[in-house]
Amino acid sequence: MTDFSTKLELRIDWSEIDAFGHVNNLAILKYVQAARVIYLERIGLMQSQSELKIGPILASISSQFRKPLFYPGQVTVYSKVDLVKNTSFRIHHEIYNDKDELAAIVQDIIVYYDFNKNIKLIIPEDIREKIAGAEN
Repeated sequence: MTDFSTKLELRIDWSEIDAFGHVNNLAILKYVQAARVIYLERIGLMQSQSELKIGPILASISSQFRKPLFYPGQVTVYSKVDLVKNTSFRIHHEIYNDKDELAAIVQDIIVYYDFNKNIKLIIPEDIREKIAGAEN
């Protein structure tokens, strides 16, 4: 997984198991949320949102579940930005079980947003540079 800029390892918790004995899909999205926040903190957007009320908003999330996850176990979430547009960018996540088998693919569309004015903004050059730096 060398082409991913972020790696997050998590322990599967018993509370994440559903009636079928595998990790609930919502728990997988929770893993992705943790990875997303780590990435956004890394490029300074969580801090900007907190201080200036300008930052990321999740506009869309899509997921493909490939293989069930089970307790006990570990998961690893690999993440990278693979597309940057004018006002948004996409974070691609891959979730692997502790046997290095692909369990899910999730893609987030993040919009750069002004929470004071409730409008999307053009991603500034310094944020673009931070994304590029994180990905190199």
